Amino acid sequence: MSEIFKALADPTRRRVLQLLRERPMTAGELAERFPFSKATMSAHFAVLREADLVASDKRGTTITYSLKLSVLEDGLLAFAETFGIGAGRAPAAATTVTPREEKG
Repeated sequence: MSEIFKALADPTRRRVLQLLRERPMTAGELAERFPFSKATMSAHFAVLREADLVASDKRGTTITYSLKLSVLEDGLLAFAETFGIGAGRAPAAATTVTPREEKG
C-alpha cells in the first residue's frame, strides 16, 4: 500500500491518473500535457508502474499507458479500513491524548 501512496503523493502523477481515467494514452501524449522533460515523465511513469496503478503496453517504440482502477480502489479501501471506515465495521472509539506532566 505504501507504493500507492508514494505514487499519489505527487500532483503530477495524480494528474496522469486523471488523464488515464478518460482513456489510455501514449507516453508522448501524456508528456505533451506537462512542462517536464521526457526523462522526468518517464520517472513518474515508473513510480506509477511500481505501484501497479498503470498498465503499459509497448509496441515498437510506443508505450501506451492505461489506468488500473481496481488497484487504486483496492488501495484506498484498504487504507479506509485501517480507520474502521467501510467493510461494515464501526469506527473505533475516540481516544483522548493528554500531554505528559513535566518532571521537575
